[in-house]
Amino acid sequence: MNTRIIECVPNFSEGRDREKIKAITDTICAVKGISLLDVDPGEATNRTVVTFVGAPEDVAEAAFQGIKKAAEIIDMRGHHGAHPRMGATDVCPLIPVAGVTLEECAELARKLAERVADELGVPTYCYEAAAFTPERKNLAVCRAGEYEALPEKMGGEKGPDFGNRPFDEGVARTGATTIGARDFLIAVNYNLNTTSTRRANAIAFDVREKGRPMREGGKVTGKQVKDENGNTVMIPGTLKGTKAIGWFIDEYGIAQVSMNITDIATTPLHVAFDEVCRAADARGVRVTGTEIVGLVPKRTLIDAGKYFLRKQHRSVGIPDSEIIRIAIKSMGLDQLGEFDPKQKVIEYLIEDKNAKRLVDLTARGFAEETASESPAPGGGSISAYMGALAAALGTMVANLSAHKAAYDDRWEEFSNAAECGQDLMERLLHLVDEDTEAFNRIMDVFGMPKKTDAEKDARAKAMEEATLYATEVPLRTMQTAFETFSLVRNMAENGNPASVTDAGVGALAARAAVRGAFLNVKINAAGLKDTAKAQELIAKGADIEAEAARLEQEILAIVESKI
Repeated sequence: MNTRIIECVPNFSEGRDREKIKAITDTICAVKGISLLDVDPGEATNRTVVTFVGAPEDVAEAAFQGIKKAAEIIDMRGHHGAHPRMGATDVCPLIPVAGVTLEECAELARKLAERVADELGVPTYCYEAAAFTPERKNLAVCRAGEYEALPEKMGGEKGPDFGNRPFDEGVARTGATTIGARDFLIAVNYNLNTTSTRRANAIAFDVREKGRPMREGGKVTGKQVKDENGNTVMIPGTLKGTKAIGWFIDEYGIAQVSMNITDIATTPLHVAFDEVCRAADARGVRVTGTEIVGLVPKRTLIDAGKYFLRKQHRSVGIPDSEIIRIAIKSMGLDQLGEFDPKQKVIEYLIEDKNAKRLVDLTARGFAEETASESPAPGGGSISAYMGALAAALGTMVANLSAHKAAYDDRWEEFSNAAECGQDLMERLLHLVDEDTEAFNRIMDVFGMPKKTDAEKDARAKAMEEATLYATEVPLRTMQTAFETFSLVRNMAENGNPASVTDAGVGALAARAAVRGAFLNVKINAAGLKDTAKAQELIAKGADIEAEAARLEQEILAIVESKI
Protein backbone atom coordinates (compact mmCIF):
# COMPACT_ATOMS: atom_id res chain seq x y z
CA MET A 1 0.00 0.00 0.00
CA ASN A 2 2.76 2.47 0.93
CA THR A 3 4.03 4.34 -2.11
CA ARG A 4 7.81 4.04 -2.64
CA ILE A 5 9.26 7.02 -4.50
CA ILE A 6 12.79 8.23 -5.04
CA GLU A 7 14.06 11.21 -6.98
CA CYS A 8 17.09 11.21 -9.27
CA VAL A 9 18.89 14.41 -10.34
CA PRO A 10 21.64 13.47 -12.80
CA ASN A 11 23.87 16.24 -14.21
CA PHE A 12 24.95 15.64 -17.80
CA SER A 13 27.89 17.44 -19.38
CA GLU A 14 25.92 18.90 -22.28
CA GLY A 15 23.96 22.13 -22.06
CA ARG A 16 24.04 23.49 -25.61
CA ASP A 17 23.03 20.74 -28.05
CA ARG A 18 19.25 20.39 -27.54
CA GLU A 19 19.09 17.26 -29.70
CA LYS A 20 21.58 15.44 -27.50
CA ILE A 21 19.77 16.59 -24.35
CA LYS A 22 16.46 15.34 -25.76
CA ALA A 23 18.02 12.01 -26.71
CA ILE A 24 19.06 11.52 -23.08
CA THR A 25 15.72 12.56 -21.59
CA ASP A 26 13.78 10.48 -24.13
CA THR A 27 15.80 7.45 -23.04
CA ILE A 28 15.00 8.16 -19.40
CA CYS A 29 11.29 8.65 -20.10
CA ALA A 30 11.14 5.40 -22.06
CA VAL A 31 11.43 3.49 -18.78
CA LYS A 32 7.95 2.61 -17.56
CA GLY A 33 6.86 4.30 -14.34
CA ILE A 34 9.15 7.32 -14.66
CA SER A 35 7.86 10.89 -14.35
CA LEU A 36 10.14 13.59 -15.75
CA LEU A 37 9.77 16.70 -13.58
CA ASP A 38 12.37 19.12 -14.92
CA VAL A 39 15.08 19.61 -17.54
CA ASP A 40 17.37 22.59 -16.88
CA PRO A 41 20.11 23.16 -19.49
CA GLY A 42 22.82 25.78 -18.98
CA GLU A 43 24.75 27.15 -21.93
CA ALA A 44 27.55 28.78 -19.94
CA THR A 45 28.01 25.73 -17.73
CA ASN A 46 27.50 23.38 -20.70
CA ARG A 47 25.58 21.19 -18.32
CA THR A 48 21.99 19.97 -17.98
CA VAL A 49 20.31 19.05 -14.71
CA VAL A 50 17.50 16.52 -15.15
CA THR A 51 14.99 15.67 -12.42
CA PHE A 52 12.81 12.57 -12.52
CA VAL A 53 11.01 10.38 -10.00
CA GLY A 54 9.46 6.94 -9.70
CA ALA A 55 9.70 3.64 -7.86
CA PRO A 56 13.26 2.75 -6.75
CA GLU A 57 13.80 -0.03 -9.30
CA ASP A 58 12.39 2.07 -12.15
CA VAL A 59 14.53 5.08 -11.23
CA ALA A 60 17.69 2.95 -11.06
CA GLU A 61 16.94 1.57 -14.53
CA ALA A 62 16.16 5.02 -15.95
CA ALA A 63 19.37 6.42 -14.45
CA PHE A 64 21.37 3.59 -16.02
CA GLN A 65 19.80 4.17 -19.42
CA GLY A 66 20.44 7.91 -19.17
CA ILE A 67 24.08 7.34 -18.24
CA LYS A 68 24.40 4.85 -21.10
CA LYS A 69 23.00 7.29 -23.66
CA ALA A 70 25.21 10.12 -22.34
CA ALA A 71 28.28 7.88 -22.68
CA GLU A 72 27.32 7.19 -26.30
CA ILE A 73 26.75 10.77 -27.46
CA ILE A 74 28.95 13.01 -25.25
CA ASP A 75 32.68 13.09 -25.93
CA MET A 76 34.48 14.60 -22.94
CA ARG A 77 37.65 15.24 -24.95
CA GLY A 78 36.06 18.37 -26.39
CA HIS A 79 33.97 19.44 -23.40
CA HIS A 80 34.35 22.89 -21.85
CA GLY A 81 32.06 24.75 -19.46
CA ALA A 82 31.98 26.98 -16.40
CA HIS A 83 30.89 24.21 -14.02
CA PRO A 84 33.26 21.62 -12.54
CA ARG A 85 32.85 18.26 -14.33
CA MET A 86 34.47 14.85 -14.58
CA GLY A 87 32.38 12.85 -17.02
CA ALA A 88 29.57 12.68 -19.56
CA THR A 89 27.31 12.00 -16.61
CA ASP A 90 29.06 14.07 -13.98
CA VAL A 91 26.99 13.26 -10.92
CA CYS A 92 23.89 11.15 -10.26
CA PRO A 93 22.29 11.32 -6.78
CA LEU A 94 19.39 9.13 -5.65
CA ILE A 95 17.12 10.85 -3.14
CA PRO A 96 14.43 9.28 -0.91
CA VAL A 97 11.02 10.93 -1.24
CA ALA A 98 8.43 8.53 0.20
CA GLY A 99 8.47 5.03 1.68
CA VAL A 100 12.24 4.64 1.16
CA THR A 101 15.13 5.25 3.55
CA LEU A 102 18.40 7.02 2.78
CA GLU A 103 20.19 3.75 3.55
CA GLU A 104 18.12 1.93 0.92
CA CYS A 105 18.97 4.64 -1.61
CA ALA A 106 22.66 4.29 -0.74
CA GLU A 107 22.59 0.55 -1.37
CA LEU A 108 20.75 1.09 -4.65
CA ALA A 109 23.33 3.72 -5.66
CA ARG A 110 26.22 1.31 -5.03
CA LYS A 111 24.56 -1.38 -7.15
CA LEU A 112 23.92 1.15 -9.91
CA ALA A 113 27.55 2.33 -9.75
CA GLU A 114 28.81 -1.23 -10.07
CA ARG A 115 26.49 -1.92 -13.02
CA VAL A 116 27.56 1.26 -14.80
CA ALA A 117 31.23 0.26 -14.47
CA ASP A 118 30.69 -3.39 -15.42
CA GLU A 119 28.28 -2.99 -18.33
CA LEU A 120 29.25 0.42 -19.72
CA GLY A 121 32.92 0.57 -18.79
CA VAL A 122 32.41 3.99 -17.18
CA PRO A 123 34.59 4.45 -14.05
CA THR A 124 32.34 5.28 -11.09
CA TYR A 125 32.87 6.89 -7.70
CA CYS A 126 30.34 6.57 -4.84
CA TYR A 127 29.68 9.70 -2.78
CA GLU A 128 27.53 11.11 0.04
CA ALA A 129 25.60 8.33 1.86
CA ALA A 130 26.82 5.71 -0.67
CA ALA A 131 30.51 6.49 -0.08
CA PHE A 132 32.79 3.63 0.97
CA THR A 133 35.21 5.97 2.79
CA PRO A 134 34.47 9.08 4.90
CA GLU A 135 36.45 11.44 2.69
CA ARG A 136 34.52 10.41 -0.41
CA LYS A 137 31.26 11.55 1.09
CA ASN A 138 32.34 14.93 -0.25
CA LEU A 139 31.65 15.24 -3.99
CA ALA A 140 34.55 17.67 -4.35
CA VAL A 141 36.98 14.99 -3.14
CA CYS A 142 35.75 12.50 -5.73
CA ARG A 143 35.88 15.12 -8.49
CA ALA A 144 39.21 16.68 -7.47
CA GLY A 145 41.12 17.84 -10.54
CA GLU A 146 38.04 17.23 -12.69
CA TYR A 147 38.26 15.42 -16.03
CA GLU A 148 41.84 16.60 -16.65
CA ALA A 149 43.12 14.75 -13.54
CA LEU A 150 41.77 11.34 -14.56
CA PRO A 151 44.97 10.17 -16.36
CA GLU A 152 46.93 10.36 -13.10
CA LYS A 153 44.06 9.20 -10.81
CA MET A 154 42.97 6.14 -12.79
CA GLY A 155 44.53 2.85 -11.70
CA GLY A 156 45.80 4.25 -8.41
CA GLU A 157 44.54 4.92 -4.88
CA LYS A 158 42.62 7.97 -6.07
CA GLY A 159 40.87 5.95 -8.73
CA PRO A 160 37.13 5.19 -8.74
CA ASP A 161 35.35 2.66 -6.54
CA PHE A 162 34.24 0.66 -9.57
CA GLY A 163 36.01 0.28 -12.91
CA ASN A 164 39.41 1.42 -11.66
CA ARG A 165 41.97 0.81 -14.41
CA PRO A 166 44.71 2.72 -16.22
CA PHE A 167 43.49 5.66 -18.27
CA ASP A 168 42.45 4.42 -21.73
CA GLU A 169 40.51 5.48 -24.82
CA GLY A 170 37.16 4.61 -23.23
CA VAL A 171 37.81 6.74 -20.16
CA ALA A 172 39.09 9.54 -22.34
CA ARG A 173 35.75 9.64 -24.14
CA THR A 174 33.27 9.16 -21.27
CA GLY A 175 35.25 10.44 -18.32
CA ALA A 176 34.16 9.18 -14.89
CA THR A 177 30.90 9.60 -13.05
CA THR A 178 29.90 9.92 -9.41
CA ILE A 179 26.82 8.14 -8.11
CA GLY A 180 25.48 8.54 -4.60
CA ALA A 181 22.56 9.02 -2.26
CA ARG A 182 21.60 12.10 -0.31
CA ASP A 183 18.55 13.30 1.52
CA PHE A 184 16.05 15.60 -0.12
CA LEU A 185 17.21 19.20 -0.23
CA ILE A 186 14.59 21.84 0.50
CA ALA A 187 15.20 25.36 -0.79
CA VAL A 188 13.18 27.81 1.28
CA ASN A 189 13.05 31.58 1.80
CA TYR A 190 11.71 33.20 4.96
CA ASN A 191 10.02 36.56 4.36
CA LEU A 192 10.89 39.31 6.83
CA ASN A 193 9.14 42.56 7.78
CA THR A 194 12.30 44.51 7.00
CA THR A 195 14.19 45.78 3.98
CA SER A 196 17.55 45.39 5.74
CA THR A 197 19.84 42.85 4.08
CA ARG A 198 22.25 43.28 6.98
CA ARG A 199 19.65 42.16 9.50
CA ALA A 200 18.56 39.30 7.27
CA ASN A 201 22.17 38.18 7.03
CA ALA A 202 22.57 38.39 10.79
CA ILE A 203 19.57 36.10 11.27
CA ALA A 204 20.92 33.70 8.64
CA PHE A 205 24.30 33.56 10.42
CA ASP A 206 22.53 32.94 13.74
CA VAL A 207 20.86 29.78 12.47
CA ARG A 208 22.93 28.25 9.65
CA GLU A 209 25.18 25.36 10.64
CA LYS A 210 28.37 27.14 9.56
CA GLY A 211 27.48 30.09 11.74
CA ARG A 212 29.57 33.27 11.67
CA PRO A 213 33.25 34.20 12.15
CA MET A 214 34.34 34.79 15.74
CA ARG A 215 35.58 38.34 16.26
CA GLU A 216 37.85 39.82 18.87
CA GLY A 217 35.99 41.27 21.83
CA GLY A 218 32.72 39.88 20.48
CA LYS A 219 32.26 43.06 18.45
CA VAL A 220 30.70 43.02 14.99
CA THR A 221 33.51 45.18 13.64
CA GLY A 222 36.23 43.31 15.55
CA LYS A 223 39.07 41.49 13.85
CA GLN A 224 38.34 37.88 12.92
CA VAL A 225 39.86 35.32 15.30
CA LYS A 226 42.24 32.79 13.69
CA ASP A 227 43.34 29.38 14.97
CA GLU A 228 46.95 28.13 15.08
CA ASN A 229 46.75 27.17 11.40
CA GLY A 230 45.51 30.58 10.35
CA ASN A 231 41.93 29.45 9.73
CA THR A 232 39.00 31.64 10.77
CA VAL A 233 37.34 30.41 13.96
CA MET A 234 33.60 30.06 13.46
CA ILE A 235 30.72 30.32 15.96
CA PRO A 236 28.30 27.54 14.86
CA GLY A 237 24.68 28.36 14.20
CA THR A 238 21.73 26.56 15.77
CA LEU A 239 20.44 24.49 12.84
CA LYS A 240 22.36 21.42 11.70
CA GLY A 241 22.28 20.56 8.01
CA THR A 242 21.44 24.07 6.81
CA LYS A 243 23.04 26.76 4.68
CA ALA A 244 21.64 30.29 4.72
CA ILE A 245 22.19 33.87 3.64
CA GLY A 246 20.22 37.11 3.78
CA TRP A 247 19.20 39.10 0.71
CA PHE A 248 16.76 41.72 -0.57
CA ILE A 249 14.14 40.86 -3.21
CA ASP A 250 13.16 43.81 -5.40
CA GLU A 251 10.08 42.01 -6.70
CA TYR A 252 8.61 41.69 -3.20
CA GLY A 253 10.20 44.76 -1.62
CA ILE A 254 11.36 42.76 1.42
CA ALA A 255 14.44 41.05 2.79
CA GLN A 256 14.54 37.28 3.11
CA VAL A 257 16.58 34.61 4.83
CA SER A 258 17.33 32.20 1.99
CA MET A 259 18.06 28.68 3.22
CA ASN A 260 18.95 25.25 1.87
CA ILE A 261 18.01 22.46 4.26
CA THR A 262 20.38 19.66 3.28
CA ASP A 263 19.39 17.23 6.04
CA ILE A 264 15.62 17.30 6.52
CA ALA A 265 15.77 14.33 8.88
CA THR A 266 17.88 16.33 11.35
CA THR A 267 16.26 19.71 10.67
CA PRO A 268 12.71 19.41 9.33
CA LEU A 269 11.13 22.45 7.67
CA HIS A 270 8.91 23.30 10.65
CA VAL A 271 11.87 23.23 13.06
CA ALA A 272 13.82 25.57 10.79
CA PHE A 273 10.80 27.88 10.54
CA ASP A 274 10.40 28.15 14.31
CA GLU A 275 14.12 28.74 14.82
CA VAL A 276 14.29 31.48 12.19
CA CYS A 277 11.25 33.08 13.87
CA ARG A 278 13.06 32.96 17.23
CA ALA A 279 16.27 34.44 15.82
CA ALA A 280 14.36 37.13 13.95
CA ASP A 281 12.35 38.09 17.03
CA ALA A 282 15.59 38.42 19.02
CA ARG A 283 16.68 41.08 16.52
CA GLY A 284 13.36 42.91 16.47
CA VAL A 285 12.27 41.38 13.17
CA ARG A 286 9.27 39.19 12.31
CA VAL A 287 8.95 36.31 9.87
CA THR A 288 5.81 37.10 7.87
CA GLY A 289 5.73 34.09 5.59
CA THR A 290 7.63 31.32 3.87
CA GLU A 291 8.41 30.65 0.21
CA ILE A 292 9.30 27.12 -0.90
CA VAL A 293 11.42 27.04 -4.04
CA GLY A 294 10.76 23.94 -6.12
CA LEU A 295 9.08 20.79 -4.85
CA VAL A 296 8.76 19.10 -1.46
CA PRO A 297 7.94 15.56 -0.33
CA LYS A 298 4.47 15.16 1.15
CA ARG A 299 5.95 14.07 4.49
CA THR A 300 7.54 17.51 4.91
CA LEU A 301 4.14 19.24 5.05
CA ILE A 302 2.45 16.41 6.97
CA ASP A 303 5.14 16.52 9.66
CA ALA A 304 4.85 20.30 9.82
CA GLY A 305 1.06 20.27 10.05
CA LYS A 306 1.10 17.70 12.84
CA TYR A 307 3.77 19.68 14.68
CA PHE A 308 1.63 22.83 14.73
CA LEU A 309 -1.53 20.89 15.60
CA ARG A 310 0.21 19.31 18.59
CA LYS A 311 1.39 22.72 19.75
CA GLN A 312 -2.29 23.71 19.81
CA HIS A 313 -3.24 20.49 21.64
CA ARG A 314 -5.35 19.53 18.64
CA SER A 315 -5.90 16.05 17.21
CA VAL A 316 -3.60 15.01 14.36
CA GLY A 317 -5.98 12.20 13.35
CA ILE A 318 -7.51 14.20 10.51
CA PRO A 319 -7.25 13.84 6.70
CA ASP A 320 -3.94 14.70 5.06
CA SER A 321 -5.54 17.57 3.14
CA GLU A 322 -6.49 19.29 6.41
CA ILE A 323 -3.06 18.66 7.94
CA ILE A 324 -1.37 20.21 4.89
CA ARG A 325 -3.72 23.21 5.07
CA ILE A 326 -2.62 23.77 8.69
CA ALA A 327 1.04 23.61 7.58
CA ILE A 328 0.41 26.18 4.82
CA LYS A 329 -1.32 28.62 7.15
CA SER A 330 1.10 28.10 10.07
CA MET A 331 4.20 28.92 8.02
CA GLY A 332 2.56 31.46 5.71
CA LEU A 333 3.37 29.49 2.57
CA ASP A 334 0.64 31.39 0.73
CA GLN A 335 1.73 34.90 1.76
CA LEU A 336 3.34 35.85 -1.56
CA GLY A 337 0.98 33.89 -3.78
CA GLU A 338 -1.17 30.79 -3.97
CA PHE A 339 0.42 27.61 -2.64
CA ASP A 340 -1.18 24.69 -4.45
CA PRO A 341 -0.13 21.33 -2.95
CA LYS A 342 -1.07 19.64 -6.24
CA GLN A 343 1.73 21.61 -7.92
CA LYS A 344 4.27 21.67 -5.08
CA VAL A 345 4.11 18.18 -3.52
CA ILE A 346 5.97 15.51 -5.47
CA GLU A 347 3.54 12.68 -4.71
CA TYR A 348 0.57 14.73 -5.91
CA LEU A 349 2.41 15.93 -9.00
CA ILE A 350 3.22 12.44 -10.25
CA GLU A 351 0.05 10.59 -9.34
CA ASP A 352 -1.74 9.06 -12.31
CA LYS A 353 -4.46 11.56 -13.22
CA ASN A 354 -6.03 8.97 -15.55
CA ALA A 355 -6.29 6.22 -12.95
CA LYS A 356 -9.90 5.41 -12.08
CA ARG A 357 -10.28 4.47 -8.44
CA LEU A 358 -13.49 3.40 -6.77
CA VAL A 359 -12.64 5.37 -3.65
CA ASP A 360 -12.55 8.59 -5.68
CA LEU A 361 -16.20 8.20 -6.68
CA THR A 362 -19.01 10.01 -4.88
CA ALA A 363 -21.18 7.93 -2.55
CA ARG A 364 -23.86 7.84 -5.26
CA GLY A 365 -21.30 7.04 -7.93
CA PHE A 366 -19.92 4.14 -5.92
CA ALA A 367 -23.40 2.74 -5.34
CA GLU A 368 -24.35 3.09 -9.00
CA GLU A 369 -21.09 1.49 -10.14
CA THR A 370 -21.76 -1.44 -7.81
CA ALA A 371 -25.34 -1.75 -9.11
CA SER A 372 -24.23 -1.84 -12.75
CA GLU A 373 -23.97 -4.97 -14.91
CA SER A 374 -20.23 -5.25 -14.27
CA PRO A 375 -19.30 -8.03 -11.74
CA ALA A 376 -16.78 -5.72 -10.09
CA PRO A 377 -16.86 -3.99 -7.71
CA GLY A 378 -18.62 -6.65 -5.72
CA GLY A 379 -18.89 -8.00 -2.21
CA GLY A 380 -15.14 -7.87 -1.55
CA SER A 381 -14.86 -4.16 -2.30
CA ILE A 382 -18.05 -3.44 -0.35
CA SER A 383 -16.67 -5.39 2.64
CA ALA A 384 -13.47 -3.33 2.57
CA TYR A 385 -15.51 -0.14 2.35
CA MET A 386 -17.63 -1.23 5.34
CA GLY A 387 -14.38 -1.68 7.26
CA ALA A 388 -13.24 1.80 6.19
CA LEU A 389 -16.53 3.24 7.48
CA ALA A 390 -16.01 1.44 10.79
CA ALA A 391 -12.58 3.03 11.14
CA ALA A 392 -14.00 6.41 10.07
CA LEU A 393 -16.68 6.27 12.79
CA GLY A 394 -14.12 5.36 15.47
CA THR A 395 -11.90 8.20 14.26
CA MET A 396 -14.79 10.65 14.35
CA VAL A 397 -15.57 9.80 17.99
CA ALA A 398 -11.87 10.16 18.87
CA ASN A 399 -11.67 13.60 17.26
CA LEU A 400 -14.90 14.78 18.91
CA SER A 401 -13.53 13.57 22.25
CA ALA A 402 -10.17 15.28 21.73
CA HIS A 403 -11.93 18.60 21.16
CA LYS A 404 -14.44 18.26 24.01
CA ALA A 405 -13.78 20.93 26.62
CA ALA A 406 -14.15 18.49 29.51
CA TYR A 407 -11.42 16.29 28.02
CA ASP A 408 -8.75 18.96 27.52
CA ASP A 409 -6.21 17.03 29.58
CA ARG A 410 -6.81 13.91 27.47
CA TRP A 411 -6.44 15.47 23.99
CA GLU A 412 -3.26 13.52 23.22
CA GLU A 413 -4.86 10.20 24.14
CA PHE A 414 -7.72 10.79 21.72
CA SER A 415 -5.42 12.30 19.10
CA ASN A 416 -3.36 9.08 19.09
CA ALA A 417 -6.54 7.03 18.72
CA ALA A 418 -7.72 9.21 15.82
CA GLU A 419 -4.34 8.95 14.11
CA CYS A 420 -4.55 5.15 14.39
CA GLY A 421 -8.08 5.29 12.96
CA GLN A 422 -6.95 7.38 10.00
CA ASP A 423 -4.29 4.77 9.21
CA LEU A 424 -6.83 1.93 9.39
CA MET A 425 -9.26 3.83 7.19
CA GLU A 426 -6.60 4.49 4.53
CA ARG A 427 -5.50 0.85 4.50
CA LEU A 428 -9.08 -0.35 4.08
CA LEU A 429 -9.82 2.20 1.36
CA HIS A 430 -6.81 0.85 -0.51
CA LEU A 431 -8.28 -2.65 -0.22
CA VAL A 432 -11.52 -1.44 -1.84
CA ASP A 433 -9.68 -1.06 -5.14
CA GLU A 434 -7.24 -3.90 -4.56
CA ASP A 435 -10.14 -6.37 -4.29
CA THR A 436 -11.35 -5.31 -7.73
CA GLU A 437 -7.76 -5.58 -9.01
CA ALA A 438 -7.68 -9.17 -7.71
CA PHE A 439 -10.83 -9.99 -9.69
CA ASN A 440 -9.39 -8.39 -12.81
CA ARG A 441 -6.23 -10.51 -12.55
CA ILE A 442 -8.33 -13.65 -12.75
CA MET A 443 -10.20 -12.26 -15.74
CA ASP A 444 -6.88 -11.53 -17.45
CA VAL A 445 -5.85 -15.18 -17.16
CA PHE A 446 -8.91 -16.24 -19.16
CA GLY A 447 -7.52 -14.21 -22.04
CA MET A 448 -4.21 -16.12 -22.10
CA PRO A 449 -3.56 -18.55 -24.99
CA LYS A 450 -3.92 -22.29 -24.29
CA LYS A 451 -3.15 -24.09 -27.52
CA THR A 452 0.22 -25.67 -26.73
CA ASP A 453 1.20 -27.64 -23.64
CA ALA A 454 3.58 -24.86 -22.63
CA GLU A 455 0.80 -22.28 -22.95
CA LYS A 456 -1.56 -24.47 -20.94
CA ASP A 457 1.05 -24.87 -18.18
CA ALA A 458 1.70 -21.13 -18.10
CA ARG A 459 -2.03 -20.42 -17.97
CA ALA A 460 -2.57 -22.92 -15.14
CA LYS A 461 0.30 -21.42 -13.14
CA ALA A 462 -1.02 -17.89 -13.71
CA MET A 463 -4.51 -18.94 -12.64
CA GLU A 464 -3.23 -20.49 -9.41
CA GLU A 465 -1.26 -17.32 -8.61
CA ALA A 466 -4.21 -15.04 -9.42
CA THR A 467 -6.60 -17.19 -7.36
CA LEU A 468 -4.22 -17.19 -4.39
CA TYR A 469 -3.98 -13.38 -4.62
CA ALA A 470 -7.78 -13.12 -4.85
CA THR A 471 -8.01 -15.18 -1.66
CA GLU A 472 -5.32 -13.32 0.26
CA VAL A 473 -6.77 -9.84 -0.47
CA PRO A 474 -10.12 -10.43 1.34
CA LEU A 475 -8.21 -12.16 4.13
CA ARG A 476 -6.21 -8.94 4.56
CA THR A 477 -9.51 -7.07 4.55
CA MET A 478 -10.66 -9.31 7.41
CA GLN A 479 -7.45 -8.78 9.36
CA THR A 480 -7.47 -5.01 8.88
CA ALA A 481 -11.19 -4.61 9.61
CA PHE A 482 -10.68 -6.71 12.76
CA GLU A 483 -8.18 -4.10 14.01
CA THR A 484 -10.96 -1.50 14.06
CA PHE A 485 -12.71 -3.31 16.94
CA SER A 486 -10.02 -2.11 19.34
CA LEU A 487 -10.60 1.48 18.24
CA VAL A 488 -14.41 1.46 18.42
CA ARG A 489 -14.39 -0.39 21.76
CA ASN A 490 -12.02 2.20 23.22
CA MET A 491 -14.30 4.97 21.98
CA ALA A 492 -17.45 3.23 23.30
CA GLU A 493 -15.87 2.90 26.74
CA ASN A 494 -13.86 6.13 27.01
CA GLY A 495 -14.97 8.51 24.27
CA ASN A 496 -17.50 11.33 24.22
CA PRO A 497 -20.70 9.77 25.68
CA ALA A 498 -22.83 11.70 23.21
CA SER A 499 -21.21 9.72 20.39
CA VAL A 500 -21.39 6.24 21.92
CA THR A 501 -23.92 5.04 19.33
CA ASP A 502 -21.51 6.04 16.56
CA ALA A 503 -18.98 3.66 18.08
CA GLY A 504 -21.71 1.02 18.16
CA VAL A 505 -22.44 1.45 14.46
CA GLY A 506 -18.70 1.18 13.89
CA ALA A 507 -18.73 -2.24 15.56
CA LEU A 508 -21.63 -3.35 13.34
CA ALA A 509 -19.79 -2.15 10.24
CA ALA A 510 -16.58 -3.89 11.30
CA ARG A 511 -18.43 -7.18 11.82
CA ALA A 512 -20.11 -6.86 8.42
CA ALA A 513 -16.70 -6.21 6.84
CA VAL A 514 -15.19 -9.30 8.45
CA ARG A 515 -18.11 -11.60 7.60
CA GLY A 516 -18.43 -10.28 4.04
CA ALA A 517 -14.72 -10.63 3.31
CA PHE A 518 -14.74 -14.17 4.73
CA LEU A 519 -17.33 -15.20 2.16
CA ASN A 520 -14.87 -14.11 -0.53
CA VAL A 521 -12.01 -15.95 1.15
CA LYS A 522 -13.99 -19.20 1.11
CA ILE A 523 -15.28 -18.99 -2.45
CA ASN A 524 -11.87 -18.02 -3.89
CA ALA A 525 -9.98 -20.59 -1.82
CA ALA A 526 -12.22 -23.27 -3.33
CA GLY A 527 -10.57 -22.58 -6.68
CA LEU A 528 -7.03 -23.27 -5.44
CA LYS A 529 -5.30 -26.48 -6.57
CA ASP A 530 -3.17 -26.32 -3.43
CA THR A 531 -5.82 -27.63 -1.05
CA ALA A 532 -3.52 -27.44 1.99
CA LYS A 533 -3.00 -23.71 1.37
CA ALA A 534 -6.73 -23.25 0.85
CA GLN A 535 -7.54 -24.91 4.17
CA GLU A 536 -4.89 -22.82 5.93
CA LEU A 537 -6.41 -19.56 4.65
CA ILE A 538 -9.96 -20.61 5.49
CA ALA A 539 -8.90 -21.62 9.01
CA LYS A 540 -7.32 -18.17 9.56
CA GLY A 541 -10.49 -16.51 8.35
CA ALA A 542 -12.70 -18.66 10.57
CA ASP A 543 -10.69 -17.70 13.67
CA ILE A 544 -11.01 -14.01 12.83
CA GLU A 545 -14.74 -14.28 12.17
CA ALA A 546 -15.41 -16.05 15.48
CA GLU A 547 -13.46 -13.46 17.47
CA ALA A 548 -15.16 -10.62 15.57
CA ALA A 549 -18.60 -11.98 16.54
CA ARG A 550 -17.59 -12.01 20.20
CA LEU A 551 -16.17 -8.48 20.13
CA GLU A 552 -19.20 -7.08 18.32
CA GLN A 553 -21.52 -8.34 21.06
CA GLU A 554 -19.28 -7.00 23.84
CA ILE A 555 -19.10 -3.55 22.25
CA LEU A 556 -22.85 -3.41 21.62
CA ALA A 557 -23.45 -4.33 25.28
CA ILE A 558 -21.27 -1.37 26.33
CA VAL A 559 -23.17 0.91 23.97
CA GLU A 560 -26.58 -0.26 25.20
CA SER A 561 -25.53 0.31 28.82
CA LYS A 562 -24.74 3.97 28.05
CA ILE A 563 -27.79 4.88 26.01
